Amino acid sequence: MKYELVMGLETHVELSTNSKLFCSCGGHGAGEEPNDCVCPACSGMPGMLPVTNKKAIELAVKAGLMLNCKINRYTTFDKKNYYYPDLPGGYQITQYFNPICVEGSVVIGDRTIGIKQIHIEEDAGKLVHDESTKTSRVDFNRTSVPLIEIVSKPDFRSADEVIEYLETLKSNLRFAGISECEEGAMRCDVNISVRPEGSNEMGVRSEIKNMSSFTDIRDVIEFERVRHIDAIERKTEVLVQETRRWDEVKRRSFPLRTKETAEDYRYFPNPDLMPIMIDDAWIDEIKASLPSTTNEKAVAYEAMGVLPKEAAVLANDRSLSNTFDTLIDKNIAPKTAASWILSDCLALMKKQGETTLNINTDKLAEIINLVESEKIIRDNGKKILAALFENDIDVLDFAKKNNLYTLTDKGLILATVKKIIAENQAIVADYKSGKEKAFTALVGRCMKELKGTADPTLIKTLLKQEL
Repeated sequence: MKYELVMGLETHVELSTNSKLFCSCGGHGAGEEPNDCVCPACSGMPGMLPVTNKKAIELAVKAGLMLNCKINRYTTFDKKNYYYPDLPGGYQITQYFNPICVEGSVVIGDRTIGIKQIHIEEDAGKLVHDESTKTSRVDFNRTSVPLIEIVSKPDFRSADEVIEYLETLKSNLRFAGISECEEGAMRCDVNISVRPEGSNEMGVRSEIKNMSSFTDIRDVIEFERVRHIDAIERKTEVLVQETRRWDEVKRRSFPLRTKETAEDYRYFPNPDLMPIMIDDAWIDEIKASLPSTTNEKAVAYEAMGVLPKEAAVLANDRSLSNTFDTLIDKNIAPKTAASWILSDCLALMKKQGETTLNINTDKLAEIINLVESEKIIRDNGKKILAALFENDIDVLDFAKKNNLYTLTDKGLILATVKKIIAENQAIVADYKSGKEKAFTALVGRCMKELKGTADPTLIKTLLKQEL
């Protein structure tokens, strides 16, 4: 019998705010030492009242608009009650009854993944386990950092769809300034079941918690697929609805606990926080500030003549996209801009171990214009670009000091070509016998003689003329 996967994701995304969700303590990364970014409010001290961070509400609305959601004009916070050492108040403030966003969608390829809801919640602290002393400690710096949880519908049928969805989310959320989605700021719970192909029945569901690596997500999906099918066909175990964890070393999942229901958490409205009313004017203001989605950008770049694969790479990286857009504004041809960014800039970024393109676009445009106007050859343009990656140089001054301007004396170039032919008769003979590599060798010798300042195309033309 053939089976199909049925999966849904709960994606937790840390919002890019300067402070926590219900107090003025700094947001993500504010605490350099354990528990040095904590106050009585976020550490759950009795009598302390929470105050909602308006920026978190704005970013949640922005996320909802990016994901085609309906924005609820009336939204509330609730208490989710459970005990865990990293939850100092004994409850988590979240949204259960009136989430801020509902009924959205994300398009991946030719499929549409439904979004059930987006709700705001506070993060928990962090448990640090020390195997050498067999002790566990709690760092509350992360407590009450604002998150949104994006809950998809069970519309995924393959690991490829899951990864494409997460990559799309990550790109769009970063472009909109909603979240950086780095350093653990984007985690997801993967809900997995299997069923016979063609069936509408839902299988027994397993939830694998706190997945952040795309490689691990792909591996856990395959592990669970095999485990579920083996349990059904070979009776290797009795499947139960449960929460599991992924062991990165052993590359398998292990049970954590039987899956809780909503009743187990005893949700009730938080009496310390007033309901939030969101008016149409504010939603329109937020909507006006939204950037294009990565898919919209890719389509626009293709319309400019950029190849589809190149357009996708540009659109999915904020630093590359911003650089490309700026070069277009400076009247650089789209194909030319894409070539410099994706060939030359990416190579230098990789060499330096950088993941973000951070370059003076005025000077990059200046280099490109020098090449396009044939004042310097492309190879010398690359030399200037490499220097610009190292230091904030003056492009024109660097080209002049390093003798990088293209030689325009055709008579001198022709004389050099004749000299190289005369001094390399063996290579000339090889070329005339049909060895094309010999011609390349002659071009290289001419370029070396002229210290790389001549146009290779002109040298090739003159060589063929003389040969």
